[in-house]
Amino acid sequence: MDDDGTRGVRGSSADRVPGPVLPPPPTTPPRVPAPAAGPRPAATPVEQRPTRPGSASPAEQPVPGAPVDAWLRTPRPPQEPGVWRYGYTPPPPEEPEGVSNRSLLVGALISLLSALLLWSLWRNGYLPYRLVPLKLFTPGEWWNPGTSGGPRTIEGSDALTVYEAILFGLLAYGCGRIGNFSELFRRHVADRGQPFLALAAAAAAGLTQLLVWKEALPVVRPVLVLVASVAGGEIYQSQTVVNVIYAVIAAAVLYPYARLGRWRELIAARRGTAAPAGDGTAATPAAATSADQWPELRTAGWTDAADTLTAEVRTGRMNDVDVARLRHAWALATRRPDRLAPLAEAVLRTGGAAALHPSGHRDLPRRGARHDVLTGQVRIGRCADDPHNPYVRRGTGLALEPALLGTSLLAVGPPGAGKTARLIRPVVEALALRALAGQAAVLAVGGAGAPLGPDDAFDVVVRLGHPGSAHDIDLYGGTTDPDEAAAVLAEGLVGDVGSLDSRRAATVLAQLLGPYRAAHGHFPSVPELRELLDGTPAALAGLRASLEAAGHHGMLRELDARSRQAGGPGDPAPALADRVALLDRPAFTGFFATGPDARPFSLRALGQHPLRVRVDLPERGHAEASRLLTRLLLAQFTAITAARTDTTLFACLVLDDATHAVTAETVRGIRRLRSVNAGAVLALRTVDDVPEPLHTPLLGAVGCTAAFSGITTWDGKRFAEAWGKEWVETREVAQHTVFADQPFTRALHALRKLVTGKAVTTDAVTVRQVERERWSASELAYAVPAGHAVIRLATVEGEHAPPLLVHLDG
Repeated sequence: MDDDGTRGVRGSSADRVPGPVLPPPPTTPPRVPAPAAGPRPAATPVEQRPTRPGSASPAEQPVPGAPVDAWLRTPRPPQEPGVWRYGYTPPPPEEPEGVSNRSLLVGALISLLSALLLWSLWRNGYLPYRLVPLKLFTPGEWWNPGTSGGPRTIEGSDALTVYEAILFGLLAYGCGRIGNFSELFRRHVADRGQPFLALAAAAAAGLTQLLVWKEALPVVRPVLVLVASVAGGEIYQSQTVVNVIYAVIAAAVLYPYARLGRWRELIAARRGTAAPAGDGTAATPAAATSADQWPELRTAGWTDAADTLTAEVRTGRMNDVDVARLRHAWALATRRPDRLAPLAEAVLRTGGAAALHPSGHRDLPRRGARHDVLTGQVRIGRCADDPHNPYVRRGTGLALEPALLGTSLLAVGPPGAGKTARLIRPVVEALALRALAGQAAVLAVGGAGAPLGPDDAFDVVVRLGHPGSAHDIDLYGGTTDPDEAAAVLAEGLVGDVGSLDSRRAATVLAQLLGPYRAAHGHFPSVPELRELLDGTPAALAGLRASLEAAGHHGMLRELDARSRQAGGPGDPAPALADRVALLDRPAFTGFFATGPDARPFSLRALGQHPLRVRVDLPERGHAEASRLLTRLLLAQFTAITAARTDTTLFACLVLDDATHAVTAETVRGIRRLRSVNAGAVLALRTVDDVPEPLHTPLLGAVGCTAAFSGITTWDGKRFAEAWGKEWVETREVAQHTVFADQPFTRALHALRKLVTGKAVTTDAVTVRQVERERWSASELAYAVPAGHAVIRLATVEGEHAPPLLVHLDG
């Protein structure tokens, strides 16, 4: 690996990345600790969902001792953007809006009473023409004359018995459907689980058996009649046959209740042969795939290497980062066949420690969020059970990944809303893990003391303004082109000054940087650049003398042009000098070195190596200088990543505080990042921290946005406009007073009004489709609970998810 400019140590040894150090393989499989501060697991629990809409989600407790092979075999089905895919299970079908319990009970009671009344009228002969359908299909000699004449023969009496049983069954079925007894049973019996379900079914079965044998229900006699008509009446001369028939009837009556009460499952659970239903646990599903068998290596013919890695996984000598790193290394090696053999040999020799990160680390010192390194996802929260969220997303985990961060992310929320702890740090942690797997490079920028991760979780830690910092940073981005350096530096210095054209500022800097580099072989340091911008005669005269001695006549013309333009109207040099003076302070003495012995860290290395870099800014004592440096780092990042040719690594810049860092040029640069496999994460306290003309371009440039609880209605209005509108169905109910014409009706209405105190009205319901904002400004300002955020996600391929209310637990 080429290591030029990747470490930036302030000294002569600043040009080397730490060599790989092979740690001993772990002796035990990776464990999953409880959710608390400390090491996080390689294997995480399967995603659980609420069993019913509106019910509380079961606690996501880690699976103790979950090995890497189980984690590797856990399914990760493709889902919509932002869905936590690890162990994802689809939700049950959405249930339509049901009636209230009171209406359900009243309807069932009325249906039952109506059925009893109808059956009583039937049995007592009050219903006319009740025997006409039966007489149409039976011989006439069985019946007495007339439409209401009863049976004349034994055959007619038996036919009437069967006829009444069939009608009773139809009546019972109709009563159950009309009274919605199935929904009543599900709500008040089945949903209560075992053993209540089994006991209730047993009680109902006992009552039914009593009614059957008391002949209150027409079951026994019709069965005996049908058996006699088929097998002959002589069959009843055998008591054994009669007992068998009675046993069959009793079993037939019990069978439906056994199915409803799930007696078989309950007995099996009591005996320990099956897990009790509804226990709220879900073991890691046994995958039908053989992901832990490394099929890609076996397909390529490297069976020995695949066997070695399989043994490493199953014995616990590999963690999730090792798996992701080796999979990525193998994918890269397949593009370069000459690398396959060395990689396979390294696997046979060192096992899971092959293809290590240059730092030699195989994991972070500790994790604070749930990660799935195989997909690059980090779980930041759970979608709330809220009407704004689609049904299929309620209760699902929300995760971020490079496919989403490649569109860049803007997070807005007041101090204390949880932007750093619940969003920024999990993202930095996930990118650091991906860097250890050789798939990403991350630059995290925050104030000194910001909880972006411990020092040993990064390869380079730059503490600007801290005397003990071992690393420095390059103000010029590691370039040797004066014009390129001038353009980026001008954007960082005065890009936020709306009255100043950054192109003119870049021209002024190029007129000084070019001659200085031609004369000295490097760019000027901060004090020297300040003197040149101030037009100090001694500095300009010394530079002119050096150029004349070296014969750089072209650069002399550049310097002469700068001298002629100095002091003119609109000259940006004084503003540039004032901004450079912010860095020319005693606290920054020794920083931003540019001499031949200086080797500061260059952002250009992010596009070449999977580095983990953190920059601490002195926000407390040098707030303006910190903002200037943040703006400069953002400008350098967008310029360098857009110009790189190898886009294999995903490069990401994370700004914990992007106040006054966004300029018109960087907004255009952010829009170009998604095409070069890069992204930026920007956190703001309010959108007003960005110049007003850039509000709309910034929200349009980023694909992912997050509005935290506590934002103002002004910020909410901008998000609501950016997220657009959707078609919704509205119901408008208008109540109209009923005026009666008849005296008796008016008397009834007057009596009802006297009793209830309300006039008799009728409801007029209007249903229509209207276009409304997904989230209004007032809802974003006042309806987002603490610890929540409304997040809208989009992928680099163009897929997007609607704004979702998320409970952040990252």
